[in-house]
Amino acid sequence: MSVRESAAAGESRPRGHELSAAAMTVAYDGVDVVHDAAISLRPAEVTALVGPNGSGKSTLLRTLARLQRARRGTLTLDAGTGTAADGFDLTARQFAQHVALLTQGRPTPGGLSVRDVVEFGRYPHRGRWGRPDPGGTAAVDRALGLTGVERFAERGVEHLSGGQLQRVWLASCLAQDTGVLLLDEPTTYLDLRYQVELLDLVRDLADDHGIAVGVVLHDLDQAAAVADRVALLHEGRIVAEGRPEDVLTPERLSGVYGIRIDVGTDPSTGRLRTRAVGRHHARNERLHPAS
Repeated sequence: MSVRESAAAGESRPRGHELSAAAMTVAYDGVDVVHDAAISLRPAEVTALVGPNGSGKSTLLRTLARLQRARRGTLTLDAGTGTAADGFDLTARQFAQHVALLTQGRPTPGGLSVRDVVEFGRYPHRGRWGRPDPGGTAAVDRALGLTGVERFAERGVEHLSGGQLQRVWLASCLAQDTGVLLLDEPTTYLDLRYQVELLDLVRDLADDHGIAVGVVLHDLDQAAAVADRVALLHEGRIVAEGRPEDVLTPERLSGVYGIRIDVGTDPSTGRLRTRAVGRHHARNERLHPAS
């Protein structure tokens, strides 16, 4: 039984990592772009950050990963030990042992194999002066297998497609073996099959391994399908946060995106589905009303 199924059945879930921000404000060039954000990434849950371009979702995710400085606010990391730490006070190595981030637009390194790149994820565990990493080989092999790239582990990364390279970088994050995983638009460059497989993997990481996942997504249907909780951002503020069916309402989405968005349920899957209605769709509805 997965963690998600156990929780639904009323069983206790294993204690894992939790990363939380409170009163988080982030500025660029003296202008606040994220305002007083509060969010918790909980063990064995997927939290999706959604919203229009420029709403602050990627900036908030990068601040949770400490790549972007906060003007004010707190970042708390509970590594499952019962004692929470100030996330901003940890060293870079200490933080990276608990939190991994897959960013957008990583470069293609030349002269390296897929395995070489995945091994980068072990840097927080190696220690100084090249000390051995006893769990490194097993962690790298596991990450290669989970992402489906083990069959070209010895291939040069410069020979990969964009989608293949995206999965290699994800494998590097998984090799980091952290309790919190942050993903910034991970389905970019992936075709439909690999989008579905990657989101299935994200769900497995939460359900089967108890990882706290925070993911930025543009596709509202993908967010509704994969996430336990959704945070909807607009103009740098979290305007709603909770279960997908509670947050992704037609009134709220239409107001945030500035276009009519219908929300329904897919009869075959029971999942929430959204549809943005443009001028031509609306015209066709007027000309051909449902009988």
